[in-house]
Amino acid sequence: MDGFTRLGLSSWLIEQCKQLGICKPTPVQENCIPQILEGRDCMGCAKTGSGKTAAFVLPILQKLSEDPFGIFCLVLTPTRELAYQIAEQFRVLGKPLGLKDCIIVGGMDMVAQALELSRKPHIVIATPGRLADHFRSSNTFNIKKIRFLVLDEADRLLEQGCTDFTQDLQVILEAVPVNRQTLLFSATLTDTLQELKTIAMNKPFFWESTSEVRTVEKLEQKYILVPEKVKEAYLVHLIQTFQDEHEDWSIIIFTNTCKNCQIINMMLREFSFPSVALHSMMKQKQRFAALAKFKSSVFKILVATDVAARGLDIPTVQVVINHNTPGLPKIYIHRVGRTARAGRNGIAITLVTQYDIHLVHAIEEKINMKLGEFAVKENEVLQILTQVNVSRRECEIKLECTDFDEKKEINKRKQLILEGKDPDMEAKRKAELEKIKKQKKKFKEHIKQAMLKKQDTEMHRKQRKSQEQKAAKDQQ
Repeated sequence: MDGFTRLGLSSWLIEQCKQLGICKPTPVQENCIPQILEGRDCMGCAKTGSGKTAAFVLPILQKLSEDPFGIFCLVLTPTRELAYQIAEQFRVLGKPLGLKDCIIVGGMDMVAQALELSRKPHIVIATPGRLADHFRSSNTFNIKKIRFLVLDEADRLLEQGCTDFTQDLQVILEAVPVNRQTLLFSATLTDTLQELKTIAMNKPFFWESTSEVRTVEKLEQKYILVPEKVKEAYLVHLIQTFQDEHEDWSIIIFTNTCKNCQIINMMLREFSFPSVALHSMMKQKQRFAALAKFKSSVFKILVATDVAARGLDIPTVQVVINHNTPGLPKIYIHRVGRTARAGRNGIAITLVTQYDIHLVHAIEEKINMKLGEFAVKENEVLQILTQVNVSRRECEIKLECTDFDEKKEINKRKQLILEGKDPDMEAKRKAELEKIKKQKKKFKEHIKQAMLKKQDTEMHRKQRKSQEQKAAKDQQ
């Protein structure tokens, strides 16, 4: 344990690490922990499964043990599941302190959360949306005296897109003190580095893993080129192959939408595979239950959307299958990072259709390596093709008979109301925009037709003139 002693950590923390089987610091811990203990802001970029969480948990616990008070640290994270995992690390490593933590995420009772916050826990782990809601709706607590602000998966928190945290982060950043220590960690941090530098102001220390390859060495990365319409047959064949060869292996299958996730899970169960789904359309209790069953190996297969792509550490996961090729290389990096963690082996297989070749090239360029082709016995896939396609269609029909799409619409309305918008007015505005779009398209089409007609007329005129000139020459 000399490695941890050299970093300046206390003996009680080193003992806790020893009990967890953490004997040697990883590069990210070796480089970032001393800087954090010195009081500097820190930006750490390292591969998935490289011990980034412990790199900020350990120095925060040491500082807390020296001067324990109220809300000492706030950790922000993009997903609910990751918030619970970080809280677990704080609890285990901070057990000798009698650590009090509080998890503030959506899908749970806000009143109970407000009561927990009013009791001034040492550590608050939160998703930005729900914490911002607490600031907007109550004043039973404040974070004006916190020593640490941590942004885990920082690039995801700061990027703008379908789940934009910008407004919520502004509310939170206004509530935290200026003289805080800010720690930012991710596997793909450099994409938003300029934005991050404006948040971390206290002589920020930046450390990035120097490896040329952006994914871990023990991860085998493969692809299968498949026609779009037979994807599911290849998926079923893959799972059957892995289950026959390694029945103790756990598999995560990533899909692009909640609906696809639900249908694939239903389909796999039709084939008697032990699978469970995880996506944002599920109630929070269902999400916890699904993850707990997968972690404890009650179910060996987890079908998930990208809510499971970041930070989750499940040692038994040996295989990651991308049912769709991720649109962004960094999503691919986070997805495949769910296996081959902490020095273990793992395999990631991406199902690539004829429309995804450019996406694979972008991924290969980002990770600085070529994906190898995974050998599949196509005759075995063809044998199950009809059965799988029929099963998929049956599952689609079953899902249509439930209120799945209706729930999605209800969730959208709830989100708009929380943002202070009128759902009916938004729907009307959307319809108007769609109408304008159609009119523009119609007008463009009309112009195009007019231009083609004009070109056609001009061509006929030239042809007629040419014929007349030819006829006049012949008469001479």
